[in-house]
Amino acid sequence: MFKPKNNNNSQSELKQQSESNKQQQTEKQNNFEKKQLQKAKINKKQKNESIKSNSNQINEDLAFLESLIKNNKELEKKSNTVIVLEKKSDENQNILGPAYSEGIKLVKNRFQDNSAIRLLGNWQEGQTQQTQPPTIRIDEQFPENEYPIGEIQNYQKDQAFRTSSAELKEKDKLMDSQIKCLRKAAECHRQVRKYCQQLIRPGKKLIDICESIEEMSRFLVRENGLDAGIAFPTGCSLNNIAAHYSPNNGDITTIEYDDVCKIDIGVQVEGRIIDSAFTVAFNPKYDKLLEAVKESTNVGIKEAGIDVRIPDIGAAIQEVMESYEVEIDGKIYPVKPIRNLCGHSIEYYRIHGNKSIPCIKSGPNVKMEEGEQYAIETFGVINGKGIVYEDGECSHYMKDFEKTSVPIRQPKAKALLKFIDQNFDTLAFCRRWLDRGGQNGHIISLKQLCNAGIINAIPPLVDIRGSYVAQYEHTLILKPSHKEVISRGDDF
Repeated sequence: MFKPKNNNNSQSELKQQSESNKQQQTEKQNNFEKKQLQKAKINKKQKNESIKSNSNQINEDLAFLESLIKNNKELEKKSNTVIVLEKKSDENQNILGPAYSEGIKLVKNRFQDNSAIRLLGNWQEGQTQQTQPPTIRIDEQFPENEYPIGEIQNYQKDQAFRTSSAELKEKDKLMDSQIKCLRKAAECHRQVRKYCQQLIRPGKKLIDICESIEEMSRFLVRENGLDAGIAFPTGCSLNNIAAHYSPNNGDITTIEYDDVCKIDIGVQVEGRIIDSAFTVAFNPKYDKLLEAVKESTNVGIKEAGIDVRIPDIGAAIQEVMESYEVEIDGKIYPVKPIRNLCGHSIEYYRIHGNKSIPCIKSGPNVKMEEGEQYAIETFGVINGKGIVYEDGECSHYMKDFEKTSVPIRQPKAKALLKFIDQNFDTLAFCRRWLDRGGQNGHIISLKQLCNAGIINAIPPLVDIRGSYVAQYEHTLILKPSHKEVISRGDDF
């Protein structure tokens, strides 16, 4: 039989179920709200991060722009500084010379290592007023005009009495004015060649070497028209070219490791000329050639003296020169003196005087005399004939010393001659110097002056191709009580 439920229990269950439903709805609502809150927090966080990211990007962009503006300002400032420095450097170059550049470190150190050039001595430590590189003119280094004395050598044999003669020593003093000019020119020569000995390296253009030497010579001696300056174009004769080669503008010839190059430099003060040369070689295979010629020059200097017969000096040079042999690649080459190249006397504004000193026993029976000045230079060659001839493009020219005035009709030739008279007179010059002086397009006018006999062309002197010529040269003066090798230095 069916039994009906109790009403009280039913109501209690319904109440409990209702409360359970409410609780579940509340929990659902709370969970929903929590999720919404978390979602809102996440959205807010993402939004903040996005804002922050955008803000960082903006800040980075601003920083980049600020940095770019700052860099541009610094570059502009630096660019302006370079211009200022260059202007300052140009001003300083007038004061401190062609080797000076802004910021360069200047040191006063006489020592210089010359081991890169074969058989060339190092410059030794000692007192110096000059910087490296040179920035002080010669007259500023020696304000009292007391310039360094060259190498003193006593006379020999029957002239040995001169060394101890009080009377002759007094006569020496009469030559002081001339000697001071020569000593000033010689000190300039030493400092210029010391400078260039650090510049001459394989791969260097010969024209750059010559112009560096000449600009430094002009600066150090304080070039002043015909009163002081360069005595003749810088020679840089390569290999079989023995002498009188200097590059014309446009010549891109370089010196290389296997070359033999003669560097011939001249400086003059009040017409008193220093003429001195040395040979540059980098390959030790040429050592014996260089040694032969250097020793021959030193023997010529030793033999020179008052009342000495010039052919006897040539004989002594020849004997030394021909005693040497050079071995190259297993083949033996005798060193030959170049028979038609000579040393020479030097006169006032005249590089080649009336007396010649050959490298062999030859020539007239002429004697050296007291007070004379000489360039003792010797030339030796291997794999050559020992005789030179003129060949190649001419760069050297010189006014004929003996030529009287000749009428010139061509206006351009007349203007060129006036320029030559004012700037060089009887000193040798080269085409580069005409270009430098604004004498553009001078070739035809120069040829006209040569054809008229007013100007002498002096082409390069060469031995046969494949030969190698070396040269060393010093200037000396025969004073009454001794001879002074004025151009002598630590280098050679």
